[in-house]
Amino acid sequence: PPLLYNLAELQNDCSKRFKISPDETLRIVQELYEKKLVTYPRTDARVLSTAVAKEISRNLNGLSKYPMAAPYLKDILEFGSHKGLAKTRYVNDKQITDHYAIIPTGQGLGAVHSLSAVSHKVYDLIVRRFLSIFYPPAVYQKVAIVSKIRGESFFSSFKVLAEEGYLKVAGTPQGKRQAQGSAQQSDARSAEGQENSVDTVEKDAGESGDQNLDTALFEVIKTLKKGTVLPVRALDIKEGETSPPKRYNSGSIILAMENAGQLIEDEELRAQIKGSGIGTSATRAEILKKLIHIKYLALNKKTQIITPTLQGEMVYDVVDNSIKSLLNPELTASWEKGLTYVAEGSITPDEYMKKLDDFITRRTVGVKGLNNQYQLRACYDKAAGFYKKAGNGRKGDK
Repeated sequence: PPLLYNLAELQNDCSKRFKISPDETLRIVQELYEKKLVTYPRTDARVLSTAVAKEISRNLNGLSKYPMAAPYLKDILEFGSHKGLAKTRYVNDKQITDHYAIIPTGQGLGAVHSLSAVSHKVYDLIVRRFLSIFYPPAVYQKVAIVSKIRGESFFSSFKVLAEEGYLKVAGTPQGKRQAQGSAQQSDARSAEGQENSVDTVEKDAGESGDQNLDTALFEVIKTLKKGTVLPVRALDIKEGETSPPKRYNSGSIILAMENAGQLIEDEELRAQIKGSGIGTSATRAEILKKLIHIKYLALNKKTQIITPTLQGEMVYDVVDNSIKSLLNPELTASWEKGLTYVAEGSITPDEYMKKLDDFITRRTVGVKGLNNQYQLRACYDKAAGFYKKAGNGRKGDK
């Protein structure tokens, strides 16, 4: 089962599932917190403290009064998994700075009826994630087949859900539900009407590209033996092109902000910013909201997809052509490193501030002497070509 929710993960899931913004998710989870339904929301941790783990029975017992949770709690009591929670990966004091993960308190259930429909969905999501950690992993059976036709090899892999485990409470991912019953050959060439010789059959193979099957068909496939000859009635060639990365939505960009430090190549600097990224759990939604408000970014409220505006691209181009280092997370990491030196006593606060003041002064003087307005005009013209109307704030189809 996945780790518990921190604010960033919850905002990402709510954006995907309910198409609500991170700011709205924070507002809702703050409401749930004030009604004593969940724990403190502004947290970066996805685990519990040892102290909380010892008292987790209180949360579970309280949820017994929540109709959705009742049948799952019966399973959990039978498993007895809550008794050994402290020894699992869901409990780690070292990964907690101020607050542990967001979980239901088991209290305040009288306020559930007053929640809006979307607030109720968010609470339900938090409860399901919490209950999931007390269930065993989902188990899939896999079969990989290598077939030969006239000396050409064709690879197929299939899987079926054998034990649903935590998916009983969390639900089967939508992508896997949609894939049920589908089966496609990879790298197929034209060989219609040829005899197909099964070269190998391996269980538990093929981690990627597995096709989800119903149990009956899966059992038939498992009976195949090496050398089995089967008639091939048709082969299809699947053609496609490499797609560009998907656009950020309001949830995935929060995760990207949280993990921005991963982009730093220098290991020492990366360690300085590890776990912090851009903003904090309490400020990331507000940062995003402000960028949308001042029209640097555009948000599609139906899909939660985020795109830059022409104005936003111009701000980026100005910084990129003037103080490029401001766009590099390594600069932030170096400042964090300096603060660490101050905390350790290696340098004084005055020494640190002097270096920071010198940086600002040098960069300001440098920008004043650039005279790069013509270069920036070229950047504007180039960016404007990607918009239907210059300044309308939306990307065009180019």
